[in-house]
Amino acid sequence: MTPTLAPVHCTIVPPHLLDRLSRAADPAVAAAARRTLVADAANRTARRLTTVVGATPVPLAADAPLDKPRRTIYDAGHTTRLPGSKVRGEAEEPTQDATVNRAYAGLGATFELFRDAYGRNSIDGSGLPLDATVHYDRDYNNAFWNGDRMVFGDGDGRIFVDFTVAVDVIGHELAHGVTQYTANLAYFGQSGALNESMSDVFGSLVKQYTLKQTAEQADWLIGAGLLAEDVQGVALRSMKAPGTAYDDDVLGKDPQPATMDDYVHTGSDNGGVHINSGIPNHAFYLVATRLGGNAWERAGRIWYDVLTGGGLAEDADFKDFARLSVAAAGERYGAGGAEHDAVVKAWSTVGVPTE
Repeated sequence: MTPTLAPVHCTIVPPHLLDRLSRAADPAVAAAARRTLVADAANRTARRLTTVVGATPVPLAADAPLDKPRRTIYDAGHTTRLPGSKVRGEAEEPTQDATVNRAYAGLGATFELFRDAYGRNSIDGSGLPLDATVHYDRDYNNAFWNGDRMVFGDGDGRIFVDFTVAVDVIGHELAHGVTQYTANLAYFGQSGALNESMSDVFGSLVKQYTLKQTAEQADWLIGAGLLAEDVQGVALRSMKAPGTAYDDDVLGKDPQPATMDDYVHTGSDNGGVHINSGIPNHAFYLVATRLGGNAWERAGRIWYDVLTGGGLAEDADFKDFARLSVAAAGERYGAGGAEHDAVVKAWSTVGVPTE
């Protein structure tokens, strides 16, 4: 049965952070944040209105290769009209625009991780074309997946820079599409935090796979390089040490908890989906670093098995995912093995029961 696709507009920069920036003393910073919040609200409304219930993957053309992406990059020309003008298609030469080329490369890197590590043919598993739009709006401080395409802002240059500079951000947003076509996790509370965490996990794995980094070599940061030079911080989030990614007078302090002891109960951010995702993020980091080697192999495989296995309900909470990941580790690698033990210990460390 084809799942009902949730009408979700997923952004890399959470609304609670933009809301803080909208009250900044610097008029330019505040104006850019307000502009971004207005655009995001409009896009969320448009997503709800255009979502097709029971949507099915786009069928492959008869001659479409199963092992290659089908990428198209568009330029919005600093407007909010989508998709914009086509500027680069699959197998076409690079353009003079570095933003276009980074978006093209990032789509390809994400496709390659899911193909090579998990045998998945694009986001939907059936060769879905990968479309992206760059140069969206002016001073737009975000990037998002709207259920159909990736969209990138150029940033305001004061707080954020061009959102195509971080390949894990591209992987993060496209991974929302994988979730959309598989577990379809509801975007609220703990299920929404799991939705965000899945994107951080696979976004980080895209970066690690691209850079050929082991779990020990990876920085485990999400969005490293996005913060402008004067901002006190290193990234949007840290999977290794949630709550430490930034601490800035204007941006505020990273609010992510690493364990259930510090779980944040809030009505904002869809019940804290970008905040409490730090807990399952940290659990994955602990599994990956305990096992060592390439994180996309054993740790990533366990997480992918849970996401795509059919047992994860749309309203799943952390305990549900923890229980299923322990079972998945046992099924694939054997109960009582290193992988199984690593998963059990990781969830215990972050305070989530597995039984």
